[in-house]
Amino acid sequence: MEAPLIPFSGRSHGGDGGGRRTEVLVEVKRQLRLGGPLIVSCFLQFSLNVISIMFVGHLGELSLAGASMATSFAGVTGFSLILGMGSAMDTFCGQAFGAGQYHMLGIHMQRAMLVLTVVSVPLAFIWACTGEILLALGQDPDVSKEAGSYARWMIPNLFGYALLQCHVRFLQTQSVVTPMMAGSGATALLHVLICWVLVFKSGLGNRGAAVANCISCWINVAILAVYMRVSPTCKKSWTGFSKEAFNDVLCYVKLAVPSAVMVCLEFWSFECLVLLSGLLPNPTLETSVLSISLNTSSMIFMIPLGLGNVISTRVSNELGAGNPQAAQLAIYVVVFLAVMEGLLVALVTVLVRGIWGYMYSSEEEVVQYLAIMLPIVAASNFMDSIQCVLSGTIRGSGRQKIGALVNLGAYYIVGIPSAVLLAFVFHIGGKGLWMGTICGLLAQNLLLIGITMRTDWEKEAQKSKDRVYSKGLLGEAA
Repeated sequence: MEAPLIPFSGRSHGGDGGGRRTEVLVEVKRQLRLGGPLIVSCFLQFSLNVISIMFVGHLGELSLAGASMATSFAGVTGFSLILGMGSAMDTFCGQAFGAGQYHMLGIHMQRAMLVLTVVSVPLAFIWACTGEILLALGQDPDVSKEAGSYARWMIPNLFGYALLQCHVRFLQTQSVVTPMMAGSGATALLHVLICWVLVFKSGLGNRGAAVANCISCWINVAILAVYMRVSPTCKKSWTGFSKEAFNDVLCYVKLAVPSAVMVCLEFWSFECLVLLSGLLPNPTLETSVLSISLNTSSMIFMIPLGLGNVISTRVSNELGAGNPQAAQLAIYVVVFLAVMEGLLVALVTVLVRGIWGYMYSSEEEVVQYLAIMLPIVAASNFMDSIQCVLSGTIRGSGRQKIGALVNLGAYYIVGIPSAVLLAFVFHIGGKGLWMGTICGLLAQNLLLIGITMRTDWEKEAQKSKDRVYSKGLLGEAA
């Protein structure tokens, strides 16, 4: 029998195989209970922009092009950065919760709110100049103007998203996930109504969709904020606003910056594919198919993203509690779940490849090309499942600097150069661009597997203890 990817050295009941199986089953159930609501929450939050774009699509090609470009620009210059910096809370809050330092979760969240709000200010100025920036980059003047208008109306969304990330991580690291799912569900339902009113009835047009995004985001923040402050579940972790949040803010920044780099490097690499597709022969077809492939892949990615959040929580909690063996077991279980999920989703993707294109286009050429592309997308999604949970392990253990270096090497030394080589030198076209991404994902997976297998979890547990009980992070209440 082959040895497991992550060797299990946990304590078994009575030293027999039955005790070990019991521990594994308990861990599987725990991860599924966490993973279900987290995956649904990721889908629902992702759906907000999709719903907005769908409404804008009924206003005409120019409105759709402007909103789509603004959304992409906002993702590259704002949302990805905020998401990355917010993920530093996975380490701080998760390990503090595991160590029983519940009051520190509120302190860490307030630090994150302070840092992310400050960072959002210069990003807001960038969004205000979206039209001018796109025009300077050679984009169509009319589309740039539409995108600039849409982005300016989305600026309040930037600050709401920053606060939303803080509340989501605060609850997630305590395994309080059902309220997150309920809040995201209520927000998504309201978003449909808000979009309809603002896009079609208010006279705002595509700007109404941007305003709807802002309103819905702040509604979600309000729901979670109210729950956090009134629920007995958070009584120990939220003790009110405190001046301690201003102490040692630099410590949070030191982890938030590599966290952001880790997320942004991966996010930006996929945006590069769309830009490169415009340089291919028949750019209209290539860009359309690649955009559909990227949209499909992004939807599927919500599943491993949820699993990545699960393992980030489990690893940080167990390391904070001083249980390195339990952290190892959690990693072993989540890798197994990710492999099974990846294989199932890849199979479904291949089976629907002939009809999936009709969801996006009635052009037969687009549908047939997409049918050829989807098996390649399925392969990348399978590897994405594994890298996502291993990246979650990196976040949970507080090694985001290593994760940033891995993503830099995997995507920008291997992935993008391979994509350029296959697409433009070997003339494989859009398929070559995506195959280059697979090369990057393969390199990323190999590096993350090697790092995970060579990790001394006892040492990581000690590092977690040092981090939790350091003078600057423990605060006056310790």
